[in-house]
Amino acid sequence: MRYPVLSRSEFTTGVSLLALCALTGLPQAALAQATVSTTDLAEPSAIGDMALGSDKAPVTIIEYASMTCSHCAHFAVTTFPKLKERYIDTGKVRYIFREFPLDPLAAGASLLARCADKDKYFSIVDLLFHTRDQWAIQNPIEPLFNVVKQAGFTREAFNACLDTKNNENSRKILAAIEAGRNRASDKFKVQSTPTFFINGKRVAGAISIEEIEKEILPLLKA
Repeated sequence: MRYPVLSRSEFTTGVSLLALCALTGLPQAALAQATVSTTDLAEPSAIGDMALGSDKAPVTIIEYASMTCSHCAHFAVTTFPKLKERYIDTGKVRYIFREFPLDPLAAGASLLARCADKDKYFSIVDLLFHTRDQWAIQNPIEPLFNVVKQAGFTREAFNACLDTKNNENSRKILAAIEAGRNRASDKFKVQSTPTFFINGKRVAGAISIEEIEKEILPLLKA
């Protein structure tokens, strides 16, 4: 499944593509699907993975998410804090977040998180998910800036990050995000967000902490 090529002009004018997000994710119970090669999954994108937790943890959870997706935001707000407290911070789970933008605005939001210092990445992603209803709208530029300036973005840094026409670094980041998204679609059959891989097992949908525990507890006991 291929998604539209992303560009700065699409980001600023093509926000109607947000309708795509309505087709992503599963609103209720997650559906367990196939298992894929953990070796293939472990290969990071050209700009590297963003991860939390010990690299020696017995369980690795990889999430593919679109920043404008309501189900991804629901997971981030309601489930992820429990996952982090119980399993990531305790060294039992390594969590990897991978961008899978389904529209130009989601790509722009992911780009902003990548433009910031690495130690701010997850706090910006968390901030964007918590404020999704404020900026995932028509005419999103000013609302989006008002959100990320809380994380330290100046107007100059904001504009420079999104100016993929003139900013080579941003252009490379956006290309890597797009390549990672297409690889996930083609090789791992990711077709909706959020999609998780728990030690290679694909689970699609906004899963609850109880559903995650059903998957990871047997792995922790093995």
